[in-house]
Formats: sequence, structure tokens, C-alpha cells
Amino acid sequence: MADPRIIIVGAGPAGTRAAEVLVAAGLRPTVVDEGSRSGGQIYRRPPPNFTRSHDALYGTEAAKARAVHAAFDALGDRITYRPETLAWAIKDDRLHALKGSRSEALAYDALLLAPGATDRVMPLPGWTRPGCYSLGAAQIALKAQGCAIGERVVFLGTGPLLYLVAYQYMRAGHAPAAVLDTSSYGQQLSGLALMAARPGQLLKGVRLLRALRRGGVPVLRNVEPLEVLGDAHGVDGVRFRDADGSERRLACTAVGMGYHLRAESQLADLAGCEFRFDPAVQQWLPQTDAMGRSSRANVYLAGDGARLLGADAAETAGRLAACAMLADLGHRQDARTVARLQRAMKRHARFAEGVARAFPWPHALAAELPDATLVCRCEAITAGELRASVTALGAPEVNRAKAFSRVGMGRCQGRFCGLASQEIVAAACKGRVEAAGRLRGQAPVKPLPIALLGEDGRG
Repeated sequence: MADPRIIIVGAGPAGTRAAEVLVAAGLRPTVVDEGSRSGGQIYRRPPPNFTRSHDALYGTEAAKARAVHAAFDALGDRITYRPETLAWAIKDDRLHALKGSRSEALAYDALLLAPGATDRVMPLPGWTRPGCYSLGAAQIALKAQGCAIGERVVFLGTGPLLYLVAYQYMRAGHAPAAVLDTSSYGQQLSGLALMAARPGQLLKGVRLLRALRRGGVPVLRNVEPLEVLGDAHGVDGVRFRDADGSERRLACTAVGMGYHLRAESQLADLAGCEFRFDPAVQQWLPQTDAMGRSSRANVYLAGDGARLLGADAAETAGRLAACAMLADLGHRQDARTVARLQRAMKRHARFAEGVARAFPWPHALAAELPDATLVCRCEAITAGELRASVTALGAPEVNRAKAFSRVGMGRCQGRFCGLASQEIVAAACKGRVEAAGRLRGQAPVKPLPIALLGEDGRG
């Protein structure tokens, strides 16, 4: 009997650990990854000619990055590894994958999606100026290109990633001008009891904050971002209200922004998976059982593309999803191992709930955006135009507003504007965010070259 055709999308923490479990069971999965090297975004590897150490690149996450990299490398020729390959569609139990200008339809018997997450960004006036980056882009510049995003950088947003990136910049010899956190001290205290589910991780966060302060980096909480200042040539400052309500300006040449993460769930959508609204993170996420099985047979989900629990949880989820796949393929599983992994996932979920409570998504900012603020960069749609699609044209949910305004129809497919658009539509309707719906996934999930060749080599 032929071995089952197994495809894993993503070579980050979840995909790596899933592949490890499957290989140990004697199977040979195909790992499709958009990156040129394994590691995902959180453990993105530098180019081979880089000489900086893991400690310098990843800071407090160096040991974990080293372990994930080593685990993937150890798989060697026991997997079929397809780097620099874009998974752009799923249809009829086939994954459509693009490498260069050639697309293939890869048939599968079991599919594990571990595409990870991207930055969650809140628009504000001036956020499209040259010199504005997401936190993930700021990390890419540091890890993959060996440079900072500017001479004097301000990091703005909320969540653990905000402090991690600021710390990584400081460790690289480029201390930020400031960290501006929209969460209050009281909110951060409110999440401590839940975050105590993982005391080591909580202590790591405390140490990060302490290191930033020792390094002379100002950390301001409970700020309200008002505008990124500058002109068409670049950024020259940030305007915000501090915790006392006083308006302030801070000079800088670049801004890194981010409010936690948004799940890369488009492929799960195209696979036909059911979604649910998660009130803790205010996002629609694909449904899974405790093992990572989706609502579609033979489709499994792991990592931040399914539940936003962080890199450590992604490793655990990857192992669990692989165990579920093996069980469904008739391989006997060790019940104690599965139970241990499920207990770990419960701790990760409790910790993530505390993080969401301590660093909440500032949804009120979307409702208060000035009408002239650009929301959809790709299609140049302003907050006012989006509101008009609701109030003047009667669009009660975001897909209807998309049809009227073109919000989310551009190159990024709503990755940057989708969640904020839902908030704006909900506020204009005076309703809840979940009632505004979600932007549905469309193929291709990312742009394809015009000169696209099919399996037969023809355009």
C-alpha cells in the first residue's frame, strides 16, 4: 500500500514539530514554505553569509530559535522540502503551489496548515509615510538584512512582541528612542494571574522590560496615538496623548507598529473550514478540536494560523496535529504523550488569555479615526469612504462594504486593513464587531506573476 500523501504548509515552529512527529512514525511529508529557509517569522533565519550569533539576533528567544532550526535541519532528506514556494489556493483536495513562475497542483491525502500569523496594525493619520513599518518588518530588517529601519526608531502598539522587538534592537546596538504602549499599567496587572500559568515566560517579559529601562529606553503606557508626522519623503515624529491626557510630540525617523498578531487563515478558508469569533482577540478564527482537527476531513491546523497562542504553543500544536493525523491514518498513538501535550496547550491558552487581557486590541481607536485617514493602502480607501458605504449605501457587514468601497481588494487581500475595517463598519452600524463579519479568503491568497506557467508548461 502506498504511503499517504501528506503536505505541511509552513516551516515555522508548528510545521517543524509536526514534520518531526510524522518522520518519527516512518512517513515522508512534503513541507511547502514561502521562506527561503525554515524558521518562520519568529525564528526567521539570516542569510548564510551572516556572522551574527543567535544571541545577538533573537535575544531571549535564542535558545528556542536554535532548537527549532536544529530540529528542522535534522530531518534532512527524510522530508520533501519545497522552500520559496507559495501556497496560493486549495481546491478539490489539491494544494496549488507556486515556485518561480510555475504553479503545481499537489494532491494530498492529509493536509496540515501551519502558515503562522502576520502583524495586526491599527491605521492612524500618517501611517503610510515612508519610514513606517510593522513590527514584523522591523524584525526582518534586523534578522535578514542586518540593518535597522531608521536612525531613531519609535515602537508603537501593544503586546509582548512590541517589547521583544524593542529589546532585539537594543541588543543589536540600536536602542529605540521610545516604546509607546496603548495599554495601561492597570490592564497589564489584570492579566498577571492568568499569565502565571507560565511563570517562566512571565518572568522573561519582566526581564525584557527591566533591560529596556536599564538601557535608557523610555517606556510610556496608556498612550493614544494621534499621528505619524512627516511628509512624502519620510517620518520626522509621532504625535500622541500620554496617560495624563497631554498631547506630546516625539522626534523620530522611523516607526515600528503592531498590536499583537492576526492569523493567516486564508488557506483554511479556501479549504472550507468553519470559523468562529474569538472575543478574547476580537478575530474570526478557524475551528479546531483539542488535537488540531478542522471541520474538514483530512485538514489539520496548527500554530498561530488557527489559535493565537505564540511560538511555544505552536510547537506543541504542531506535535498534536501530527498525532491527530497519524491516529486518523491508523497509527497507534501513545495516550500519555497526547495527554501531556494537551495539558501544555491548556497552559498556553491560559497564558494567552492573560496576554489578551493585559494588552488589549484598542478597538476604540478605529471608531475614532478621522474620516481622512487612509485605511486600505492598496485601494486608497479612507475611513470616511468606508463609513459612507455603511451609512449611505447600507452595507451592514464588511463584505458588503468591500463590494461598495473595494476595501480589502488589493495586493494584501485585507491583511493590513481587514480587522480595522471590521471595527469601523461595526462602529458605523452601532453594533458588535462579530456582527460585521469577516473578509472571506479569496484565491490567490497573494499576488501571482502574470507570466504564470501551469503543470504542462503553458501559460
